[in-house]
Amino acid sequence: MRVLMLGSAPMAAEAAAWARAPFDLVLAINNAWRIRADWDLAIHPHDFPVERQAVAGPGQRVVTEAEFVPAQNAYGGFVYAGGTMAFTAAYYALGALRPSVIAAYGCDMHYPAAGPTHFYGAGTADPLRADVTLRSLEAKAARLMVLAALQGCAMVNLSTGPSRLVFPRVQRAAAGRAVPLPFCAATARAALAEEAALDYRVPSGRYWEEAGRFDVAALDRVDALWLKAVEPALAETA
Repeated sequence: MRVLMLGSAPMAAEAAAWARAPFDLVLAINNAWRIRADWDLAIHPHDFPVERQAVAGPGQRVVTEAEFVPAQNAYGGFVYAGGTMAFTAAYYALGALRPSVIAAYGCDMHYPAAGPTHFYGAGTADPLRADVTLRSLEAKAARLMVLAALQGCAMVNLSTGPSRLVFPRVQRAAAGRAVPLPFCAATARAALAEEAALDYRVPSGRYWEEAGRFDVAALDRVDALWLKAVEPALAETA
């Protein structure tokens, strides 16, 4: 299973003209279902405006917190994984679809100071909000890349502009052949052990209701371990 994961960056609109190959499934985040009529899964958070929510047609399905909260909890939960829909969508895909490739496009979490911020114009830079789970978007991307690699899935980035993701950049035609890059297994184990010791699990997924119990310095140390774990991959793609 090769998944195209679409976000809402200005460039994402270009995906409307793409052939479906080499992807088997299109996963659209928030408003991105508006880019392609042939999306398979559309995912949005609990507070996404009703008038912007996708309406599923034949062979399509809308994914809500009823499905993605348990899926993300299976990968450690929102506090460690990052409380933004790009990361949530990827963890949902990892658990529900067991893909070999997740190719992100328009999910870069980079917002220009001038001009449109989203393919539909101006939008909220949600990943840049003050949030305990998003102190290092790069570290959260590194964590995702490692956990995906552990189950044989390559995380890649199809975008060409600035990005907060640390996934390797690939051409769309080559995305289906992507394989996970190397990482430091010992450092990844240390990061997971630290997460387990902290035990910042929030079964409901609503981590912001318990934010007072999270030690920011401890989370920063975990983030540093995830970044260190992907140094071999970053060196290979430099």
